[in-house]
Amino acid sequence: MTQLAIPLPPDYRMADVLAFHARDGEGVAEQVHATGFYKGVMLHGVPVRFDVTFAGGVAHCTLAADGALPGAATDALPGMLGLLIDPAPFAAAVRNDPLLGPLVARMPGLRIVQSASVFEALTWAIIGQQINLPFAISLRRTLILQAGQQHSTGLWCYPEAANVAALDIADLTSRKFSRAKAETILRLSQLVESGALSLAPDVPVDQVVNQLLAVKGIGPWTVNYALLRGYGYADCSLQGDVAVRSALQRLLGDDVKPGLARTEAWLAQYAPYRTMVAAYLWDSLAQTN
Repeated sequence: MTQLAIPLPPDYRMADVLAFHARDGEGVAEQVHATGFYKGVMLHGVPVRFDVTFAGGVAHCTLAADGALPGAATDALPGMLGLLIDPAPFAAAVRNDPLLGPLVARMPGLRIVQSASVFEALTWAIIGQQINLPFAISLRRTLILQAGQQHSTGLWCYPEAANVAALDIADLTSRKFSRAKAETILRLSQLVESGALSLAPDVPVDQVVNQLLAVKGIGPWTVNYALLRGYGYADCSLQGDVAVRSALQRLLGDDVKPGLARTEAWLAQYAPYRTMVAAYLWDSLAQTN
């Protein structure tokens, strides 16, 4: 068992982090309580449970592994806590922006929470392509139950590529996965497991993009979402995201949703902070004013 305490910024928004980890109301691999969360994930073939409690400006973290880990498990924590991307430089850059300045002022300190692994972020992005959120969450739960393992405490752990690569396509298609989605997830998992595709955090971004776009079934939106949720990359352009375009329509006061080209051009002016722009646009959809 490993324990550590991670100091949090003064403007840390605990509620945002808890909301991200509470997406699945059934709490299969993540369970949220008033002051923290539990998260189960497979790491190096070992079921690992993360217990995080927020108190006194500190994230108190306990890692319980059902076996010996050959690598560091704590590397996943900063992303899971939304600490990889500092929102302050973006806030300073748009302070006087007529559109984003007021939006940031209403929601200061917004942070982007990452998945526990790049593989989790990628498979979630593939699952979520062109379907509504509740259905995507149910498919994600199916993948966990089909390919994951339970921690000794009973919490399910999100699978690794090796776990998913061992599935048969019928394990997914018989449980409401489309054939195309199932094939893409299995194809990705097999490439990662064989070593033909590296998801290592130190791989240059351009190389990551080119490798992922070469995988059948993975397009620009999936790649950018994986960069955002998996790598914590600060300049993802999400012009293909329906929610981003809906939020931009609302922000601009337009009668119609902007197209891909217009959205991409609009986002380009905010490089190298486009990830934060997407986060604020997403969050703005929940705002009433």
